[in-house]
Amino acid sequence: MTNRTPDGPDGLFFGSGRGTLSFDEFRVQLNLSDTATEPTPAQLDLAMDFATIQRRRYDQNEFRETLRRQIATRDGSVLMFVHGYNNSYQEALFRLAQISAGDDRKTVPLLFSWPSSAEVRGYVADRDAAMYARDNLVQTLIMLTDVQPQGTIDIIAHSMGAWLLMEAMRQLRLQGRDDVVSRLQVGLAAPDIDLDVFRSQIQTIGKLDPPLTVLVSKDDRALAISRRISGGRMRLGMVDISDPAVQKLGQQAGIRFVDLTSMPAITAARHDRFVAAAALYDNATRRSTLGQTLSVGAYALDASGRLLSSPFSATARILDGY
Repeated sequence: MTNRTPDGPDGLFFGSGRGTLSFDEFRVQLNLSDTATEPTPAQLDLAMDFATIQRRRYDQNEFRETLRRQIATRDGSVLMFVHGYNNSYQEALFRLAQISAGDDRKTVPLLFSWPSSAEVRGYVADRDAAMYARDNLVQTLIMLTDVQPQGTIDIIAHSMGAWLLMEAMRQLRLQGRDDVVSRLQVGLAAPDIDLDVFRSQIQTIGKLDPPLTVLVSKDDRALAISRRISGGRMRLGMVDISDPAVQKLGQQAGIRFVDLTSMPAITAARHDRFVAAAALYDNATRRSTLGQTLSVGAYALDASGRLLSSPFSATARILDGY
């Protein structure tokens, strides 16, 4: 799903123009070179290891019925990805494929792509584009809860996409659509949100069940640049979970903060650790177990991906099975 305008020969691609919501289904092939061991999703190269081999366009009614059938033939779960700043449609599509690469087709993967300019210098334009997409994301979330009448809808929103998702949920609350918000299981990955803005958003949205999960990294270079552009305002995705104010926010607002700083980064920007973290819990049952294990509070993943509780003391305990 995207509100980008078609681009390229015969409109085969999507560009950065702002349009109306459209619906497509893509089949993405994983192209692996001969290797001794199968790479993890985090080791896959978006530019080299993925290729689009099939595309089908739908109108909204056709898309709803196709999605309904796919959900019924799998385990009934959906994973939607909302990308961040400086992402083309194809980059976002392949990122979703990367995240869901090890899921054994148990979950229906969905992409919501907003019209990012896909340029490093397009930060301000991307903020406007994300705001432009808010109503369409609200429309999409309402549609998903109608198509999937039971269970939760998993959403991973990355970077500026996290701001967009929070705004959409805030709008749903203000519209009285608690029935939609209550169905969402949300993870914000490296969220590019002013910390004070987030406090305001969560005050309106309220506590979620399961709790909202926020993945942070103190050394995120992309968010450090965003912070400088924004006049030094702290970004949610780089908070220090040992800060008592952050822990208090987690307890009061019902948030699970998970620090990924110790995990290896995919790029020098250190803005994509969530891919490795998602790969650890790509199995639906394991995701469910993780969700039940983590109560509201602050946690950390060590370099091997083991989940630590009480990360603020020398006696930090590794949670059983992780």
